[in-house]
Amino acid sequence: MIKLNVNGYGIVEANETDTYEDVIRRLQTESMPTIVAVRCGNILKELTQQISEDCEIHLIDLSYSDGIRIYQRGLSFIMIRAAIECFDGIKVRVEHSLSKGLYCEFDYVRRLNHDDYELIKEKMHELIERDLPFVKFTSTIAEASEAFKRQNMFSKVNLLKYRPKNYIRLYECEGIVNYFYGYMVPSTGYIKKFDIIKYDEGMILMHPISSNPFELPEFVESPKIADVFKESERWSDILNISYVSNLNDIIMKDEHHELIQIAEALHEKKIAYIADEITKKNKRVILIAGPSSSGKTTFANRLRIQLKVNGMDPITVSTDNYFVNRDKTPLDADGNYDFESLEAVDVELFNKNLMSLLDGDPVDLPVFDFQTGTRLYKNNPIQIDEDQPIIIEGIHGLNDLLTEKIFKRDKFKIYVSALTQLNIDEHNRVPTTQTRLLRRIVRDNQFRGHTAKRTIGMWPSVRRGEEKYIFPFQERADEVFNTSLPYELAVLKKHALPLLEEIGPDEPEYAEALMLRKFLNYFKSINDDDMVPKISILKEFIGGSGFDL
Repeated sequence: MIKLNVNGYGIVEANETDTYEDVIRRLQTESMPTIVAVRCGNILKELTQQISEDCEIHLIDLSYSDGIRIYQRGLSFIMIRAAIECFDGIKVRVEHSLSKGLYCEFDYVRRLNHDDYELIKEKMHELIERDLPFVKFTSTIAEASEAFKRQNMFSKVNLLKYRPKNYIRLYECEGIVNYFYGYMVPSTGYIKKFDIIKYDEGMILMHPISSNPFELPEFVESPKIADVFKESERWSDILNISYVSNLNDIIMKDEHHELIQIAEALHEKKIAYIADEITKKNKRVILIAGPSSSGKTTFANRLRIQLKVNGMDPITVSTDNYFVNRDKTPLDADGNYDFESLEAVDVELFNKNLMSLLDGDPVDLPVFDFQTGTRLYKNNPIQIDEDQPIIIEGIHGLNDLLTEKIFKRDKFKIYVSALTQLNIDEHNRVPTTQTRLLRRIVRDNQFRGHTAKRTIGMWPSVRRGEEKYIFPFQERADEVFNTSLPYELAVLKKHALPLLEEIGPDEPEYAEALMLRKFLNYFKSINDDDMVPKISILKEFIGGSGFDL
């Protein structure tokens, strides 16, 4: 007998022929959440995997990011299979996350309507009710290519050209063969909750989220974020680069220098447009906010240059200098300092100083000493003219409570994020959070001496702060700027891989590191960092920026 130490259940015995699914079924109760995987030690395991040795296992449900990703893959496969069964010759594209769901589009002889989506939804329920298995099997690259050609999945065929191994593990569901980047639930019956919402030119596939794994989130339309993704899609068409295989083709043909130039030019064009809008509307307080590793600092510097081109002379004020003294800093649920809370900022003083500056009065701005946790003054007051807008970068920039005393007519809000449009293939997207995590791993090591282990360990806390203090306000922005660059993961690869390889299987961060390593192996490398312009947002992470960061 094999002995498993199951978190919350103690020692459980298993036979040598048992899978992890068999064990969990014996433990199953009505109150138990949906378990979609287990972590054996620090290694993620599919439920269909056979148990081979004594192990301490941790049950992975939908409150974990790994659990949500696995659930999404199962749900996507069911939706793809249902669409193919309902509409002969249809091509399904899982594009990106949107409004706490997955935005999908369809290539068909006509545009799908409400009744069509209801038909797909009904077929999905039927497939779930039948509890069809997702059968995992190993295929040669040649056999997989032929299967994908027969199913009109050509982005997968193109991606296989760059697979270093001569085999691949696929999933089959009653005649439909597919490949998903990552693990899968055992069968269709594991997908308990979902919904389909017709939106724009496609639909949003709604699913539970980790903060509320038992229910579907309320659908909240995000038109500004949707518009940015559409803009990014147009840029992808200009660059002819929608999938990783397209990027790899460009790199292998040694045509990536022009790709870099065009991508950076598109960024500069958008920044110039935002600067023109600020100038035209005579906005005096420019608020820039976005999640971690979005490139806010470089964006703010490039915007400042464009405003100077327009004859303005902006100054920069950092909200970090308005932290309350350490003894007044609020604590989070774990008793740690919550520096991301708005209550950690002296909002009253911040507003008082801004109003005085806008009135043309001299102001001695504070400087926060992070060593002592106290606010200092250098007795060096500054004064601005009417042509000098104030640029403010900070996580609370879109929250009106930060600048509650400033008139709305004076404010211009910008949301900055890396909204990745490049996807692995038509069914496997590149999550935005994954790109930002890789950026942060490289930057934290380059400039702060942090290991990848430390950065990955901190990431869940960073994400919780973003969900609480940033994402709820993103639609309040006047403009949204997408800092993602289609070539960046090919540059980040050589920086990130050695750092990720330092994390061993005995460390809790190993599963995430292994997933990131496998993900990066889809990309061919761009080895010359000098190809990246010094003003690029990417330089904020890999080093060599032309700005004083």
